[in-house]
Amino acid sequence: MTHSSTQAERPPRYWLMKNEPEEYSIDHALAAPGQIMAWNGVRNYQARNFMRDEMQPGDGVLYWHSSCAEPGIYGIARIAGNLRVDPSQFDPADLYYDPKSSPDKPRWLMLDVQAERKTRPLLIAELREQPALANMRVLQKGNRLSITPVSETEWQCILGLLQGR
Repeated sequence: MTHSSTQAERPPRYWLMKNEPEEYSIDHALAAPGQIMAWNGVRNYQARNFMRDEMQPGDGVLYWHSSCAEPGIYGIARIAGNLRVDPSQFDPADLYYDPKSSPDKPRWLMLDVQAERKTRPLLIAELREQPALANMRVLQKGNRLSITPVSETEWQCILGLLQGR
């Protein structure tokens, strides 16, 4: 699976990717060989389509811890690429098994993410205080997507918060 040449020429994009810290925290990602982890288990079509159609190596990632006492941004990562079929969908013993998916017609994909650094926690309450983040998808009521786009303005605002600006 490859991306088109027109995508390869575009400037980097930015993403927020959620993971449960008990399953794969930013600390786990930083300890992985080459700091690269396979981002698997995505079982939402819109999130899968972002991976398939829009994410490219070099894109920035806000590493979000979800389903925990203090959800928020805990690290910075980059898309490392290697888009491929997620094998967990075929394993009945796997949490992410999908009985409607088959090797000849797989539904789910995964790609590699490279952890860059752990940050101080940027929690929801602090993010909500920032006017530049008012439209950020992760802060919208009812948003449960595990992968969402982040605008250049939102990315820069978050980097500024992390640098104390």
